[in-house]
Amino acid sequence: MQIVEKDLLLACDVLRRGGVILYPTDTVWGIGCDATNPDAVRKVYDIKRRSDSKALIVLVGSSDMLNEYVASVPDQAGEYISGDRPTTMVLDGAEGLAPNLLADDGSVGMRVTGESFSRELCLRFGRPIVSTSANISGMPSPACFGDISSEIVDSMDYVCTTRRDEEGCGIPSRIVKIHPDGYIQIIRP
Repeated sequence: MQIVEKDLLLACDVLRRGGVILYPTDTVWGIGCDATNPDAVRKVYDIKRRSDSKALIVLVGSSDMLNEYVASVPDQAGEYISGDRPTTMVLDGAEGLAPNLLADDGSVGMRVTGESFSRELCLRFGRPIVSTSANISGMPSPACFGDISSEIVDSMDYVCTTRRDEEGCGIPSRIVKIHPDGYIQIIRP
């Protein structure tokens, strides 16, 4: 069995059991869990030592999956989904996600990942996956796997092996809020 295939199978198994994984994304390495499971989401907040008043970002593997978990995806989202830069969209009307994952106003930050591993992971798992930077809240986001603290690595139920050796460092996604009236607010350029 290929290493990537085994990695996907093991990661999905841990996610289905409510566990927390460390995995490569289209931006930086992420701490992930089943975004529909409030207990798993709580574990992520605890690992990061982060207040649950700060919402977490969610990855999906396709536009169809995005549409399943947001009441109405604005037309303007299309340019960010198909754009050449990873962009997290803050959208109103989240549905079917863990309540402790959402912002106070019920919005959610979601990104359709185009990166092959994280995309395949989302599609095989069949549900959105939390994707928050692999650091303690308030500390710098690690750009490469080698920059992730042992405290974070040791707190995971599974650590993916795919892309660990990459030298290129990722950067966090751009974040935009797409208001129902179509207004675009840049949160993180």
